[in-house]
Amino acid sequence: MTKLPFYLAALFIILSCEDDYDESQASISEDLNYGLEEIPQTERYTDYGENAFIKTVDQAISTFSVDADGASYANTRRFIELGQKPPTAAVRIEEFLNYFTFDYPEPSNNETISINSEITNCPWTENHYLMRLGMKGLTIPESEIPDANYVFLIDVSGSMGSPEKLELLKTGFKLMVDEMRDTDKIAIVTYAGNAAVLLQSTFGDEKNKIKAAIDQLGSGGSTAGAEGILTAYEIAENNYIPNGNNRIILGSDGDFNVGPSTTHELVELVEEKRDNGIYLTVLGVGSGNLNDSSMEQIANKGNGNYEYIDNLEQLKKVFIHEKGKFYAVAKDAKIQISFNTDIVDSYRLIGYENRSLNEDDFVDDTVDAGEIGSGQTITALYEIIIKDNAPNSSVGIFDFRYKKPNTQESRPLSLTIANSATSIGESSDNMKFATGVAAFGLLMKDSEFKGNASKDMILELIENSLGADEFGYRTEFRELVSSL
Repeated sequence: MTKLPFYLAALFIILSCEDDYDESQASISEDLNYGLEEIPQTERYTDYGENAFIKTVDQAISTFSVDADGASYANTRRFIELGQKPPTAAVRIEEFLNYFTFDYPEPSNNETISINSEITNCPWTENHYLMRLGMKGLTIPESEIPDANYVFLIDVSGSMGSPEKLELLKTGFKLMVDEMRDTDKIAIVTYAGNAAVLLQSTFGDEKNKIKAAIDQLGSGGSTAGAEGILTAYEIAENNYIPNGNNRIILGSDGDFNVGPSTTHELVELVEEKRDNGIYLTVLGVGSGNLNDSSMEQIANKGNGNYEYIDNLEQLKKVFIHEKGKFYAVAKDAKIQISFNTDIVDSYRLIGYENRSLNEDDFVDDTVDAGEIGSGQTITALYEIIIKDNAPNSSVGIFDFRYKKPNTQESRPLSLTIANSATSIGESSDNMKFATGVAAFGLLMKDSEFKGNASKDMILELIENSLGADEFGYRTEFRELVSSL
């Protein structure tokens, strides 16, 4: 198990003193949930349900938006490390998959995205198959990434006073400052009862000045999130770099309570701003009053991504190891699968419940969709049922559309999905690991589609598919599952 930072370790000790906590440490059965403590939920999540199986005779085309978030996995890990069962609404399986980087090929032919696919048998349901879709954003060397115009938008309201919130964010933002080039710029906007500009846009050659401003941050007051968002966009627009990397990075627990504060109001606000070439990254922190629902939707609608920060290692992942994600190489990325009705009886998209699009949205360049960062991989899985005595033909067509940065016209990619299923044991490491992660998500969600998925199944799938695992994230996942 990954070592907890000091403040979470302290919280763990406090919880362990509660009368009923010892019971929560009982042996956990194969469904991974019996030993986790059911706790009253004051955090806010949206339950999007689960995608059901769809008959191809009723609907042969499946269309959805890319989702580049990874928050749900890190948040679920936080619950498990505290001996608590995550709310099923907190589990978004697409974010479990996209927390991890897969070994997908680099794009070619002047594209900034590559696509691939693979089919294998489904280990948790007999006679079903899994179809994996893989996408990868072009890895751009740091020296070739355009200059950055960042605005740190930091919640300093009273609810941010605990160490695992504001102090953790301050550490992360200082890590990011260390990664800045001299030609990059950072401004800092804070909000509590109202918004304030703590630091005007400052070049990266003044790192000490930027860090000194971050060190000044303290918490207190109510939460005027909308005013902070508007101020951050104003600063970003005033310092806009044509063809540059213009991005707001919001750090908060999402507990907005002054001015426009409902999820609907905040989503409308960022929707008005998303077409101005400024991206939005949302970083969630803390527990107890975490408004995951609001932050996830703000990121989705604001041309951005959503990550949850639960420990120092996660800070390094977001701010250092995967900092390429802060530069989008593809925007409004959409997926459309046209199933061959002669081959496929029915299908179910695993996850992506709140990313569904209408069939016509796929070619409509005015419809918003997801973004993919430099070097970032995206993975989606379908569970499919093949017809008896199906002919040896393609399963379907994998179509993908995206826009390059600073363009408004989408580009099409297409791939024929061969009907060449292998057994899961003979499949690629990418397939085995993705299948293990998805099985874990099904169990954490207590999915009606989990079949005979189990802890042993997950460990068997991932044991020999850890790959190079440069930063140990796959190994950490194995340890997380093993600890249950």
